[in-house]
Amino acid sequence: MMGACRGEAGVDSPTTSVSAWTDRTDRMRSNPKGHAMARKRIGILTGGGDVPGLNAVIKSVTYRGRDNDIDVFGLRRGWEALTHLNVEDPASMARYVVALDKENTRTIDRRGGTMLHSSRTNPSKMKKLPDHLVGKDFPAALSNKGGVENKTWDVTGQVLANLSALGIEHLIAIGGDDTLSYAARLNHEGFKVIAIPKTMDNDVRNTEYCIGFSTAITRASDAIQRQRTTVGSHERIGIFRVFGRDAGFTALYTAYATSIRCVIPEYKVNLDRLIALLLEEKKRNPSNYALVVLSEGASWDGYQVQEYGEPDAYGHRKKASVAESLADEIKRRSGEETIVSDLTYDLRSGDPDFLDKLVAMTFANMAYDAMLEGKSGLMAALVDGRYDLVPIPDPKLGPRKLDVATTYNTERYRPIYANKRGLPIFLNRAA
Repeated sequence: MMGACRGEAGVDSPTTSVSAWTDRTDRMRSNPKGHAMARKRIGILTGGGDVPGLNAVIKSVTYRGRDNDIDVFGLRRGWEALTHLNVEDPASMARYVVALDKENTRTIDRRGGTMLHSSRTNPSKMKKLPDHLVGKDFPAALSNKGGVENKTWDVTGQVLANLSALGIEHLIAIGGDDTLSYAARLNHEGFKVIAIPKTMDNDVRNTEYCIGFSTAITRASDAIQRQRTTVGSHERIGIFRVFGRDAGFTALYTAYATSIRCVIPEYKVNLDRLIALLLEEKKRNPSNYALVVLSEGASWDGYQVQEYGEPDAYGHRKKASVAESLADEIKRRSGEETIVSDLTYDLRSGDPDFLDKLVAMTFANMAYDAMLEGKSGLMAALVDGRYDLVPIPDPKLGPRKLDVATTYNTERYRPIYANKRGLPIFLNRAA
């Protein structure tokens, strides 16, 4: 009944035929007395940007479910699965719902990405309704930005209706701030949800670690170490851009591991001082080069972060490359040549490292245990270096940020290396 096709994530991406879905959703198990007993059904989805380790979560939950005689259904393309799904349309069912088992998840943890695919969909602020929902009565909101009036719809009612139609009793949502903000909404509506934090930005509140962070730092460190040879050969200043819209964890920890300077969103540096430090370092380096890594949301006095394109479902626009802007300023102010390298998407690509597989599998099993116990509104987390269950973060608080006073040297624009005794393994505490 199950087939598999090669997905764009580079792993076997299962599809479900209509007959297979019908068989599974209608299936009842009979006990020895002949009474019908419905199997428990749970759902799992991944939202937002992909990171290595997601497939390890999906596999772990599926295997535990099958061992406990629980049906596990993957909801494909994040929250879009529950906003766009038309349960009366076989093609829609095939596109958005897949029955997971040990066979179609057996090897997925060996690769990065997500076999369930992903999207940036916000069910509470839909800019456009799917065709089959047009004309239905959903709460609407009007906003005016730049003289342009925009209308959005809250289709939470449809999300709940689809979950009910699928017979899903509990949902495991894997994502960053945006994805988990809607998980909190569902919990508020009374639907049972357990969350798992993932983002290479590592900026989800209530946890010290998010799936994808370790692999991102490993990728960034490896890329910078390789590119030293080119930057040094041409005697230039190497400028590296990494993700980090609101928080500088990725830039700071990359700088920590590679012993270079960094610029983070939490602190506006003085541009003249930064350039002077880079020139001084370049002069003292026997190979006559210097390196700096910047978060995408980094800035300096007098610089305004440039954005472009339409906002996504959560109101975020793409940011112009701060690395290119810094390169232009260095050239203009000092005459020095630079080499700019954008590492962003490369950091989330490829296979997970050991740490991300370990944390992903552990978070998955914690979430599954919480689901078995009937819990809701909780998130798997690391707190004080220990695994724990914590409340899903309050979306109103926004992303977690670095504590500049204890992590960032504002004179040298480097990580602070001293005074780490007593800190958890990831050198920061959950906020």
